[in-house]
Amino acid sequence: MIKRTLAAAAAWLALGAMQAAPLPPPARPLAPLSLWRLDCGNFIIKDFNAFFSDTMAYRPGPKDIASSCYLIRHGTRYMLWDTGVEAAIAARPVDSAAAKISLRRTLVAQLAEINVRPDQIATIGISHYHSDHIGQAASFPGARLLIGDGDWAALKANAGGRARPELVAPWLSGGGKATQVSGDLDIFGDGQVIMLDTPGHTPGHHSLLVRLASGPVILSGDLWHFTEQVPIDGVPPFNTDRADTLASMDRITRMARNIGAKIVIQHEPGDIAKLPPFPDAAK
Repeated sequence: MIKRTLAAAAAWLALGAMQAAPLPPPARPLAPLSLWRLDCGNFIIKDFNAFFSDTMAYRPGPKDIASSCYLIRHGTRYMLWDTGVEAAIAARPVDSAAAKISLRRTLVAQLAEINVRPDQIATIGISHYHSDHIGQAASFPGARLLIGDGDWAALKANAGGRARPELVAPWLSGGGKATQVSGDLDIFGDGQVIMLDTPGHTPGHHSLLVRLASGPVILSGDLWHFTEQVPIDGVPPFNTDRADTLASMDRITRMARNIGAKIVIQHEPGDIAKLPPFPDAAK
């Protein structure tokens, strides 16, 4: 009887000790996020069927597409996602055999409208190495550059025909900070802004998940170029790997459905319009 009483008392004391243990500190509140869409170029593709389909899926003739970039404010830190066509095109539009390319305003000019200086851009995330996505990167030489490792290798090797290594010279020279991204990358370490590994268009292609308070958004890079591609899984002939492209399309489509994310196709004017017009921001 005495043993049972002592055992019960010991158990009670142990329970009391457990109940008195300090609770873990509460999780830090997430930094507020804002997302601005930026105008980073305009294209008239002269024969979009030949340019964009490896199965001759579209009507022949011209098609207008846009080039968009994005500014993200994470707390007090600023990040750019893609940097569009070269700033010089604002003064001298390009008219080639494949396309006409123009630019209304440079990134620096647009950022000035919302009082963001070039030296405030701490990070540049690059979806892939094509020149219409890295064209104005050198306007922000103090930023850390995040780019897929396969794309970084292509730029270093000046390979692939579409590489323009001079557009990221501040980082290729070793003077700027560059991170070669393999797989997914949680940029701020809190799950709010994540580079998603979506190879196929290029070896190191990435998309970007931004978990806004109003709902998650996935910026697709060039996983798709326009809405006609989506229902038919259309693949451009210049993609580096068809199978990887289809697998990446499947991944992002499933992810968007599972988390209720809005996909924004960065070259599709109708998709870009899912976000507020500049200078307003999505939050």
